[in-house]
Amino acid sequence: MPKRGEAGRASEDSFHRYPWYSPRFWHGMPFSVWFELARENGWRAMPSQWGMMASVTAISAFNSVAEPLSNARFGRLLRQKPLLPQPVFIIGHWRSGTTLLHELMMLDPLFSCPTTYQCFAPGHFLLTETVLTRLLSGVIPEKRPMDNVAAGWDRPQEDEFALMNLGAPSPYRRMAFPATASDRPCALDLRRLPDEEFARWKRKMESFLRMLAIRDPRRPVLKSPPHTARVGVLAEMFPQAKFLHIVRDPFVVFPSTVRLWKSLHAVQSFQREAEDATERYVFNAFDEMYAAFERDRPLVEPDRLHELQYEQLVADPVASLSAAYKALDLGDFSRVRQQLEDQARSMKRYQTNRYTLDAEKIEKVAARWKPFIDRYGYKVPDANEVCPA
Repeated sequence: MPKRGEAGRASEDSFHRYPWYSPRFWHGMPFSVWFELARENGWRAMPSQWGMMASVTAISAFNSVAEPLSNARFGRLLRQKPLLPQPVFIIGHWRSGTTLLHELMMLDPLFSCPTTYQCFAPGHFLLTETVLTRLLSGVIPEKRPMDNVAAGWDRPQEDEFALMNLGAPSPYRRMAFPATASDRPCALDLRRLPDEEFARWKRKMESFLRMLAIRDPRRPVLKSPPHTARVGVLAEMFPQAKFLHIVRDPFVVFPSTVRLWKSLHAVQSFQREAEDATERYVFNAFDEMYAAFERDRPLVEPDRLHELQYEQLVADPVASLSAAYKALDLGDFSRVRQQLEDQARSMKRYQTNRYTLDAEKIEKVAARWKPFIDRYGYKVPDANEVCPA
Protein backbone atom coordinates (compact mmCIF):
# COMPACT_ATOMS: atom_id res chain seq x y z
CA MET A 1 0.00 0.00 0.00
CA PRO A 2 1.31 3.46 -0.80
CA LYS A 3 1.83 5.68 2.20
CA ARG A 4 -0.73 8.36 2.88
CA GLY A 5 0.72 11.72 3.68
CA GLU A 6 0.85 15.42 3.22
CA ALA A 7 2.89 17.25 0.64
CA GLY A 8 4.99 20.30 1.31
CA ARG A 9 6.52 23.02 -0.81
CA ALA A 10 9.52 21.74 -2.79
CA SER A 11 12.09 23.05 -5.19
CA GLU A 12 14.15 21.50 -7.95
CA ASP A 13 17.17 21.64 -5.62
CA SER A 14 15.98 18.45 -3.93
CA PHE A 15 16.60 16.62 -7.18
CA HIS A 16 19.88 18.29 -8.08
CA ARG A 17 21.58 17.40 -4.80
CA TYR A 18 21.68 13.76 -5.89
CA PRO A 19 24.68 12.37 -7.83
CA TRP A 20 24.72 11.60 -11.53
CA TYR A 21 23.57 8.03 -10.96
CA SER A 22 20.33 9.01 -9.23
CA PRO A 23 17.18 7.42 -10.71
CA ARG A 24 15.78 8.62 -14.02
CA PHE A 25 12.63 7.37 -15.69
CA TRP A 26 14.76 5.67 -18.34
CA HIS A 27 16.47 3.43 -15.76
CA GLY A 28 13.38 1.22 -15.88
CA MET A 29 13.77 0.24 -19.53
CA PRO A 30 15.19 -3.07 -20.72
CA PHE A 31 18.13 -2.72 -23.09
CA SER A 32 16.11 -3.22 -26.27
CA VAL A 33 13.68 -0.39 -25.39
CA TRP A 34 16.43 1.98 -24.25
CA PHE A 35 18.61 1.26 -27.29
CA GLU A 36 15.75 1.99 -29.68
CA LEU A 37 14.91 5.26 -27.90
CA ALA A 38 18.52 6.45 -27.97
CA ARG A 39 19.02 5.28 -31.57
CA GLU A 40 15.94 7.20 -32.73
CA ASN A 41 17.57 10.36 -31.40
CA GLY A 42 21.07 9.62 -32.69
CA TRP A 43 22.46 9.11 -29.16
CA ARG A 44 22.80 12.91 -29.09
CA ALA A 45 23.26 14.03 -25.51
CA MET A 46 24.96 16.98 -23.87
CA PRO A 47 28.49 16.13 -22.66
CA SER A 48 27.31 16.65 -19.08
CA GLN A 49 24.87 13.74 -19.59
CA TRP A 50 27.30 11.18 -21.00
CA GLY A 51 27.74 9.61 -17.56
CA MET A 52 23.98 9.30 -17.19
CA MET A 53 23.71 7.73 -20.65
CA ALA A 54 26.24 5.11 -19.53
CA SER A 55 24.34 4.59 -16.29
CA VAL A 56 21.02 4.04 -18.07
CA THR A 57 22.66 1.65 -20.55
CA ALA A 58 24.19 -0.41 -17.74
CA ILE A 59 20.97 -0.59 -15.70
CA SER A 60 18.96 -1.43 -18.82
CA ALA A 61 21.14 -4.53 -19.13
CA PHE A 62 20.18 -5.45 -15.55
CA ASN A 63 16.51 -5.00 -16.43
CA SER A 64 16.93 -7.28 -19.43
CA VAL A 65 18.15 -10.01 -17.08
CA ALA A 66 15.71 -9.33 -14.24
CA GLU A 67 12.59 -9.41 -16.44
CA PRO A 68 12.94 -13.03 -17.66
CA LEU A 69 13.88 -14.10 -14.11
CA SER A 70 10.69 -12.46 -12.83
CA ASN A 71 8.66 -14.08 -15.59
CA ALA A 72 10.12 -17.46 -14.71
CA ARG A 73 9.43 -17.00 -10.99
CA PHE A 74 5.84 -15.87 -11.55
CA GLY A 75 5.26 -17.71 -14.81
CA ARG A 76 2.48 -19.93 -13.52
CA LEU A 77 0.47 -16.97 -12.22
CA LEU A 78 1.08 -14.97 -15.39
CA ARG A 79 0.05 -17.89 -17.62
CA GLN A 80 -3.19 -18.19 -15.66
CA LYS A 81 -3.94 -14.62 -16.79
CA PRO A 82 -5.44 -13.05 -13.66
CA LEU A 83 -8.81 -11.46 -14.28
CA LEU A 84 -8.21 -8.17 -16.06
CA PRO A 85 -9.02 -5.37 -13.58
CA GLN A 86 -11.60 -2.74 -14.44
CA PRO A 87 -9.86 0.44 -13.28
CA VAL A 88 -11.07 3.81 -12.21
CA PHE A 89 -9.21 6.17 -14.55
CA ILE A 90 -8.33 9.66 -13.35
CA ILE A 91 -7.91 11.82 -16.43
CA GLY A 92 -7.29 15.48 -17.16
CA HIS A 93 -4.55 17.68 -18.56
CA TRP A 94 -1.23 17.94 -16.76
CA ARG A 95 -1.35 20.36 -13.79
CA SER A 96 -5.13 20.09 -13.56
CA GLY A 97 -5.16 18.35 -10.18
CA THR A 98 -4.92 14.70 -11.26
CA THR A 99 -2.25 13.96 -8.65
CA LEU A 100 -4.26 15.53 -5.84
CA LEU A 101 -7.34 13.56 -6.90
CA HIS A 102 -5.27 10.37 -7.06
CA GLU A 103 -3.93 10.93 -3.54
CA LEU A 104 -7.45 11.55 -2.21
CA MET A 105 -8.84 8.42 -3.88
CA MET A 106 -6.04 6.40 -2.26
CA LEU A 107 -7.53 7.15 1.14
CA ASP A 108 -10.15 4.52 0.28
CA PRO A 109 -8.91 1.09 1.46
CA LEU A 110 -10.90 -0.70 -1.25
CA PHE A 111 -8.70 0.78 -4.00
CA SER A 112 -5.10 0.19 -5.02
CA CYS A 113 -2.74 1.96 -7.39
CA PRO A 114 0.64 1.41 -9.04
CA THR A 115 3.54 2.72 -6.98
CA THR A 116 6.53 4.67 -8.23
CA TYR A 117 8.72 1.58 -8.10
CA GLN A 118 6.19 -0.54 -9.97
CA CYS A 119 6.11 2.07 -12.75
CA PHE A 120 9.90 2.48 -12.58
CA ALA A 121 10.55 -1.27 -12.95
CA PRO A 122 7.35 -2.66 -14.50
CA GLY A 123 9.06 -5.65 -16.03
CA HIS A 124 10.35 -7.15 -12.79
CA PHE A 125 8.76 -5.40 -9.78
CA LEU A 126 7.09 -8.66 -8.75
CA LEU A 127 10.56 -10.09 -8.15
CA THR A 128 12.62 -7.09 -7.03
CA GLU A 129 10.33 -4.57 -5.35
CA THR A 130 10.80 -5.64 -1.74
CA VAL A 131 14.60 -5.75 -1.88
CA LEU A 132 15.43 -2.87 -4.20
CA THR A 133 13.09 -0.29 -2.67
CA ARG A 134 15.02 -0.78 0.58
CA LEU A 135 18.42 -0.60 -1.07
CA LEU A 136 17.48 2.48 -3.11
CA SER A 137 15.53 4.31 -0.41
CA GLY A 138 18.17 7.03 -0.12
CA VAL A 139 18.45 8.00 -3.78
CA ILE A 140 14.94 9.23 -4.48
CA PRO A 141 14.04 12.80 -3.42
CA GLU A 142 11.28 13.52 -0.95
CA LYS A 143 9.44 16.00 -3.20
CA ARG A 144 8.67 16.33 -6.89
CA PRO A 145 10.61 19.16 -8.61
CA MET A 146 7.62 20.97 -10.11
CA ASP A 147 5.17 21.25 -7.19
CA ASN A 148 4.48 20.47 -3.54
CA VAL A 149 3.71 16.75 -3.88
CA ALA A 150 5.59 14.12 -1.91
CA ALA A 151 7.68 11.57 -3.78
CA GLY A 152 8.91 8.09 -2.85
CA TRP A 153 9.11 4.54 -4.15
CA ASP A 154 5.80 3.60 -2.51
CA ARG A 155 3.85 6.69 -3.58
CA PRO A 156 1.04 6.56 -6.18
CA GLN A 157 2.42 7.01 -9.69
CA GLU A 158 1.31 7.42 -13.30
CA ASP A 159 0.96 4.15 -15.19
CA GLU A 160 2.15 5.98 -18.32
CA PHE A 161 5.72 5.64 -17.03
CA ALA A 162 5.25 1.88 -16.73
CA LEU A 163 3.88 1.63 -20.26
CA MET A 164 6.81 3.66 -21.59
CA ASN A 165 9.35 1.48 -19.78
CA LEU A 166 7.68 -1.66 -21.08
CA GLY A 167 8.15 -0.41 -24.65
CA ALA A 168 4.67 0.87 -25.41
CA PRO A 169 4.38 3.97 -27.60
CA SER A 170 4.23 6.98 -25.28
CA PRO A 171 4.50 10.77 -25.45
CA TYR A 172 6.77 10.58 -22.40
CA ARG A 173 9.63 9.21 -24.51
CA ARG A 174 10.08 12.80 -25.68
CA MET A 175 11.34 13.83 -22.23
CA ALA A 176 14.63 12.01 -22.80
CA PHE A 177 15.55 13.84 -26.01
CA PRO A 178 13.30 16.92 -26.33
CA ALA A 179 15.63 18.81 -28.69
CA THR A 180 15.63 16.11 -31.36
CA ALA A 181 11.99 15.05 -30.88
CA SER A 182 8.97 16.56 -32.57
CA ASP A 183 7.13 19.41 -30.89
CA ARG A 184 3.93 17.45 -31.51
CA PRO A 185 2.98 14.62 -29.13
CA CYS A 186 3.50 11.03 -30.15
CA ALA A 187 1.09 8.28 -29.05
CA LEU A 188 -1.21 10.66 -27.20
CA ASP A 189 -4.21 9.95 -29.43
CA LEU A 190 -3.80 6.20 -29.94
CA ARG A 191 -6.05 6.18 -32.98
CA ARG A 192 -3.28 7.96 -34.88
CA LEU A 193 -0.89 5.04 -34.36
CA PRO A 194 -0.19 2.38 -37.00
CA ASP A 195 -2.10 -0.83 -36.32
CA GLU A 196 0.98 -2.71 -35.10
CA GLU A 197 1.91 -0.04 -32.55
CA PHE A 198 -1.70 0.32 -31.43
CA ALA A 199 -1.89 -3.42 -30.78
CA ARG A 200 1.42 -3.31 -28.90
CA TRP A 201 0.14 -0.52 -26.66
CA LYS A 202 -2.94 -2.54 -25.73
CA ARG A 203 -0.83 -5.66 -25.00
CA LYS A 204 1.47 -3.72 -22.71
CA MET A 205 -1.44 -2.10 -20.89
CA GLU A 206 -3.15 -5.43 -20.24
CA SER A 207 0.14 -7.08 -19.22
CA PHE A 208 0.94 -4.38 -16.67
CA LEU A 209 -2.54 -4.49 -15.14
CA ARG A 210 -2.37 -8.26 -14.77
CA MET A 211 0.99 -7.96 -13.00
CA LEU A 212 -0.53 -5.36 -10.68
CA ALA A 213 -3.42 -7.76 -9.98
CA ILE A 214 -0.96 -10.43 -8.87
CA ARG A 215 0.57 -8.01 -6.39
CA ASP A 216 -2.72 -6.48 -5.21
CA PRO A 217 -6.19 -7.76 -6.26
CA ARG A 218 -8.07 -4.61 -5.25
CA ARG A 219 -9.58 -2.36 -7.92
CA PRO A 220 -6.84 -0.09 -9.29
CA VAL A 221 -7.16 3.66 -9.61
CA LEU A 222 -4.96 4.77 -12.51
CA LYS A 223 -3.92 8.38 -13.01
CA SER A 224 -2.47 9.46 -16.33
CA PRO A 225 -3.03 12.72 -18.23
CA PRO A 226 -2.36 11.03 -21.61
CA HIS A 227 -5.34 8.74 -21.00
CA THR A 228 -7.55 11.81 -21.47
CA ALA A 229 -7.00 11.36 -25.21
CA ARG A 230 -7.75 7.62 -24.99
CA VAL A 231 -11.13 7.34 -23.30
CA GLY A 232 -12.73 5.65 -26.31
CA VAL A 233 -10.03 2.98 -26.47
CA LEU A 234 -10.01 2.45 -22.70
CA ALA A 235 -13.81 2.26 -22.49
CA GLU A 236 -13.76 -0.49 -25.10
CA MET A 237 -10.88 -2.40 -23.49
CA PHE A 238 -12.38 -2.19 -19.99
CA PRO A 239 -16.19 -2.34 -20.25
CA GLN A 240 -16.73 -1.75 -16.50
CA ALA A 241 -14.09 0.95 -16.10
CA LYS A 242 -15.04 4.36 -14.73
CA PHE A 243 -13.55 7.76 -15.60
CA LEU A 244 -13.00 10.76 -13.33
CA HIS A 245 -12.18 13.82 -15.45
CA ILE A 246 -10.78 16.85 -13.66
CA VAL A 247 -10.41 20.26 -15.31
CA ARG A 248 -8.75 23.50 -14.22
CA ASP A 249 -8.51 27.12 -15.32
CA PRO A 250 -6.51 26.95 -18.59
CA PHE A 251 -4.83 30.29 -17.83
CA VAL A 252 -3.29 28.54 -14.83
CA VAL A 253 -2.74 25.23 -16.59
CA PHE A 254 -0.70 26.75 -19.41
CA PRO A 255 2.13 28.38 -17.39
CA SER A 256 2.09 25.56 -14.86
CA THR A 257 2.49 22.94 -17.60
CA VAL A 258 5.33 24.91 -19.21
CA ARG A 259 7.04 24.91 -15.82
CA LEU A 260 6.35 21.20 -15.42
CA TRP A 261 8.14 20.28 -18.64
CA LYS A 262 11.04 22.62 -17.87
CA SER A 263 11.44 21.07 -14.42
CA LEU A 264 11.34 17.54 -15.82
CA HIS A 265 13.75 18.38 -18.62
CA ALA A 266 16.15 19.90 -16.08
CA VAL A 267 16.40 16.64 -14.16
CA GLN A 268 15.48 13.95 -16.70
CA SER A 269 16.57 14.98 -20.20
CA PHE A 270 19.83 14.35 -22.00
CA GLN A 271 19.37 17.51 -24.05
CA ARG A 272 18.38 21.14 -23.57
CA GLU A 273 15.17 22.30 -25.24
CA ALA A 274 14.52 25.81 -26.52
CA GLU A 275 11.96 27.93 -24.66
CA ASP A 276 9.64 28.37 -27.62
CA ALA A 277 9.68 24.63 -28.33
CA THR A 278 8.32 23.89 -24.86
CA GLU A 279 5.45 26.31 -25.31
CA ARG A 280 4.64 24.95 -28.77
CA TYR A 281 4.52 21.44 -27.34
CA VAL A 282 2.15 22.50 -24.54
CA PHE A 283 -0.24 24.08 -27.03
CA ASN A 284 -0.06 21.14 -29.46
CA ALA A 285 -0.55 18.49 -26.76
CA PHE A 286 -3.57 20.28 -25.29
CA ASP A 287 -5.13 20.65 -28.74
CA GLU A 288 -4.68 16.96 -29.57
CA MET A 289 -5.73 15.75 -26.13
CA TYR A 290 -9.05 17.55 -26.07
CA ALA A 291 -9.84 17.02 -29.72
CA ALA A 292 -9.57 13.28 -29.05
CA PHE A 293 -11.49 13.53 -25.77
CA GLU A 294 -14.43 15.39 -27.30
CA ARG A 295 -14.45 13.03 -30.28
CA ASP A 296 -14.65 9.97 -28.03
CA ARG A 297 -16.81 11.38 -25.24
CA PRO A 298 -20.05 10.02 -26.86
CA LEU A 299 -18.54 6.50 -26.75
CA VAL A 300 -18.56 6.51 -22.94
CA GLU A 301 -21.87 5.97 -21.18
CA PRO A 302 -22.85 8.90 -18.91
CA ASP A 303 -22.78 6.74 -15.79
CA ARG A 304 -19.13 5.86 -16.47
CA LEU A 305 -17.78 9.41 -16.80
CA HIS A 306 -17.90 12.09 -14.12
CA GLU A 307 -16.36 15.55 -14.39
CA LEU A 308 -15.25 17.90 -11.65
CA GLN A 309 -13.34 21.15 -11.44
CA TYR A 310 -10.09 21.53 -9.54
CA GLU A 311 -11.28 24.73 -7.94
CA GLN A 312 -14.30 22.96 -6.45
CA LEU A 313 -12.20 19.98 -5.35
CA VAL A 314 -9.81 22.21 -3.40
CA ALA A 315 -12.65 24.25 -1.90
CA ASP A 316 -14.59 21.19 -0.69
CA PRO A 317 -12.90 17.84 -1.32
CA VAL A 318 -15.48 15.92 0.72
CA ALA A 319 -18.46 17.18 -1.29
CA SER A 320 -16.59 16.76 -4.60
CA LEU A 321 -15.63 13.16 -3.89
CA SER A 322 -19.06 12.33 -2.48
CA ALA A 323 -20.64 13.47 -5.76
CA ALA A 324 -18.10 11.43 -7.74
CA TYR A 325 -18.78 8.27 -5.73
CA LYS A 326 -22.51 8.66 -6.28
CA ALA A 327 -22.25 9.43 -10.00
CA LEU A 328 -19.91 6.51 -10.72
CA ASP A 329 -21.41 4.07 -8.19
CA LEU A 330 -18.07 3.56 -6.43
CA GLY A 331 -19.62 2.21 -3.27
CA ASP A 332 -20.33 3.44 0.24
CA PHE A 333 -18.75 6.86 0.63
CA SER A 334 -19.00 6.69 4.42
CA ARG A 335 -16.02 4.34 4.52
CA VAL A 336 -13.72 7.17 3.46
CA ARG A 337 -15.55 10.30 4.63
CA GLN A 338 -13.61 10.70 7.90
CA GLN A 339 -10.22 10.35 6.21
CA LEU A 340 -11.24 12.92 3.61
CA GLU A 341 -12.44 15.34 6.26
CA ASP A 342 -9.09 15.03 8.02
CA GLN A 343 -7.24 15.56 4.74
CA ALA A 344 -9.43 18.57 3.89
CA ARG A 345 -8.32 20.28 7.09
CA SER A 346 -4.66 19.68 6.31
CA MET A 347 -5.06 20.94 2.74
CA LYS A 348 -5.85 24.43 4.05
CA ARG A 349 -2.13 24.78 4.85
CA TYR A 350 -1.00 24.02 1.31
CA GLN A 351 0.74 26.73 -0.68
CA THR A 352 0.65 26.87 -4.45
CA ASN A 353 2.88 28.58 -6.98
CA ARG A 354 1.60 31.80 -8.53
CA TYR A 355 1.88 32.85 -12.16
CA THR A 356 1.22 35.85 -14.37
CA LEU A 357 0.65 35.82 -18.13
CA ASP A 358 1.36 38.69 -20.46
CA ALA A 359 -1.30 39.94 -22.88
CA GLU A 360 0.14 38.04 -25.84
CA LYS A 361 -0.01 34.64 -24.11
CA ILE A 362 -3.46 35.34 -22.69
CA GLU A 363 -4.69 36.11 -26.18
CA LYS A 364 -3.11 32.95 -27.56
CA VAL A 365 -4.55 30.68 -24.86
CA ALA A 366 -7.97 32.34 -25.20
CA ALA A 367 -7.99 31.77 -28.96
CA ARG A 368 -6.61 28.23 -29.15
CA TRP A 369 -8.43 26.81 -26.15
CA LYS A 370 -11.73 28.68 -26.55
CA PRO A 371 -13.93 25.54 -26.79
CA PHE A 372 -12.54 24.28 -23.48
CA ILE A 373 -12.88 27.72 -21.84
CA ASP A 374 -16.48 28.02 -22.97
CA ARG A 375 -17.48 24.46 -22.02
CA TYR A 376 -16.23 24.73 -18.44
CA GLY A 377 -17.07 28.38 -17.84
CA TYR A 378 -13.64 29.86 -17.23
CA LYS A 379 -12.98 33.57 -17.74
CA VAL A 380 -10.19 35.33 -19.60
CA PRO A 381 -7.99 37.18 -17.06
CA ASP A 382 -6.54 40.64 -17.42
CA ALA A 383 -2.92 40.92 -18.55
CA ASN A 384 -0.41 40.32 -15.71
CA GLU A 385 -3.18 39.22 -13.34
CA VAL A 386 -1.67 36.97 -10.68
CA CYS A 387 -3.20 33.49 -10.71
CA PRO A 388 -2.65 30.77 -8.06
CA ALA A 389 -1.33 27.57 -9.61
